[in-house]
Amino acid sequence: MTIVTANLAISLDGFTAGPDQSLEHPFGTGCKEALTSWMFETDQPGREADAQLRAALHENTGAHIMGRNMFSPGRGEWDESWTGWWGPEPPYHAPVFVLTHHERAPLEMAGGTTFHFVTGGFETALEQAGKAAGGKNIEIAGGAATVRQYLAAGLLDELVLHLVPAVLGAGERLWDDLAGLALTPTEVISSPTVTHLRYRTVRPS
Repeated sequence: MTIVTANLAISLDGFTAGPDQSLEHPFGTGCKEALTSWMFETDQPGREADAQLRAALHENTGAHIMGRNMFSPGRGEWDESWTGWWGPEPPYHAPVFVLTHHERAPLEMAGGTTFHFVTGGFETALEQAGKAAGGKNIEIAGGAATVRQYLAAGLLDELVLHLVPAVLGAGERLWDDLAGLALTPTEVISSPTVTHLRYRTVRPS
């Protein structure tokens, strides 16, 4: 059974990225190390739970969806020389559907990742990702605005938050405009520098 998932690193005050995203600062200013350093320390002693969770989150993923801001720092018409932040072999190894207002031909990369650029909205992207996933899960890769769209529409089944003990004070907040959202906690995993919180979403009746 296909489920729609998302997992995000988040600060104590609810930000998943800092302000002023740019080519030089893809996570915005003032937050990259605060939110992501734990991801690169999973081979250290005492971090086995982090490593196991990261592997489990992606093991049954058949397709991804992301916002344009996560794929590119640019706006407007495409600079087709830009192929993403990740080099010639992105980490997705599956079809990725990028939400955008500007058409672009599919971009095939090494390692099994092909970026498809969807101009028909987030529901169209979900429909296309469902067909591509072949019964596996669909992961909403981010950023926060894209995850919010799926949460607000009741289209996300599971949300995993990696709560980092840092206060950013500004940036892109996950919880804006989601009053009334209902989540049921299903798992808490702690480690020395981050707490992982797994929720099942309660869809509107």
